[in-house]
Amino acid sequence: MDLVVQRDDGGHQVPSTIVMAAPASSGFSMPPETALHDRMIMKWPCRRELWGDHIDEAKLAYCGVANAIAAFEPVTMVVPDQSSAGEARSMLSSDIELIEISIDDSWVRDSGPIFTLSDDGQRAGVHFRFNAWGEKFVGWDRDEAAGGTLAERYGDEVFDVPIVLEGGSILVDGQGRLVTTEQCLLAANRNPSLDRDEIEGTLQAALGVSEVIWLGQGLVADRDTDGHVDCIATFNDTGDLILQSRPLGDPDHETMAENRERALAAGLTVIDFPPLAMGEVGGASALNAYLNMALCNGGVIVPMAGGSAAESDAEALELIAAAFPSREVVGVPGMVIGLGGGGPHCITQQVPARRVVQ
Repeated sequence: MDLVVQRDDGGHQVPSTIVMAAPASSGFSMPPETALHDRMIMKWPCRRELWGDHIDEAKLAYCGVANAIAAFEPVTMVVPDQSSAGEARSMLSSDIELIEISIDDSWVRDSGPIFTLSDDGQRAGVHFRFNAWGEKFVGWDRDEAAGGTLAERYGDEVFDVPIVLEGGSILVDGQGRLVTTEQCLLAANRNPSLDRDEIEGTLQAALGVSEVIWLGQGLVADRDTDGHVDCIATFNDTGDLILQSRPLGDPDHETMAENRERALAAGLTVIDFPPLAMGEVGGASALNAYLNMALCNGGVIVPMAGGSAAESDAEALELIAAAFPSREVVGVPGMVIGLGGGGPHCITQQVPARRVVQ
C-alpha cells in the first residue's frame, strides 16, 4: 500500500497517516554508499546568485571532483542547456556522460533521487520532495522535477514519497540502521505537520531501514543545511561510523561529544575524526568538512582546504586512509565547494549496481 496523502492549506502534499510505503513493502532497501556503484550523478553549477564571481571557480572545482571519480567509475553530469553542455565538455574527461535536464542548482545529493535495491535484482528510484533546504533559496521546482526524471532514468521503477528529505541529511550502514540529526529532520521548515515518530516511520517504509539513530546537531559553520549529517559523519566498509570530534573550547565540542555518546548508545562503533578546516574564498568564510567526501568504486574523494591548512589536510588524509584501507584516497580542492555550502558528497549521488541474482 502507498502513503496516504492529503493537501495542506499551502497546497503542498503531506502524508497524514503512514500505512505502508511501497519501497520497503515491495522488498526494496537503500544500500550503503560503500556498496558497488553503477555510476555517479552530478549537476553543473548554474545558480549565479549563489556563486557570484566564483562561478567559474565552482565549475573548475566540480570538474575536479567529476574527473577524479571518473578514474574509478562512470560519471553522468546533468547540464541545464546546450551552452553549459559545451562548456562542460571542454572541461571534463571525455568518458563523462552529459545529459540535458532543466535544473535550478547543483546539489544533486539533496535534490536528486535516492536509489534502493531489491533482492531480486531490481533498482528503484525513490523521489522525495525538495524545498531548497527549508526555502532558503528562491526557485527549486526544476530541481525537484529533475529528481523525478533521474529516478525514472536509472530506476526500474519509481516511488514518490511526499515528504521533504535531502540525501545529505541521512546515512545508512546497510544493516538496517539510518543515522540523521534532529536539527535537520525535525526542523519546522521541512515537514512541520510530521512528528518524530511519523518521520521515522516514513524513513523505514521508504528506505527499508529498521532503526533510525538520531544524532543531535550538525556543525555551527554549516549555515545552509540545518545540520546535515554528511558534514559530520560517514560509514566505512566495515560499518564503523567515522564521526567528527572537536577539541575543548571549540564551538562544536559539546554537540559533537553528545553525538558520539548517542552513536555509542545506539550500538555503533565510532571512529573519532578531529580534523576540520575553515578558510576564506574571496574574503568570505568557508567550511571544509573532510567527512563530506564522495565514496566511489575503490576510491574516496576527499575535499582539501589547502593553503595554511596543509597540516590539517595531511591528518585528514592519513585518518581516512586508515579507515578505508582497501580504497585509494584522492584529495581534491574543496574550499570553493565549501563556499557554496558543501563538499564532494553534496554534489554527487551514487546509482548503486543492481544485485546479482543467483
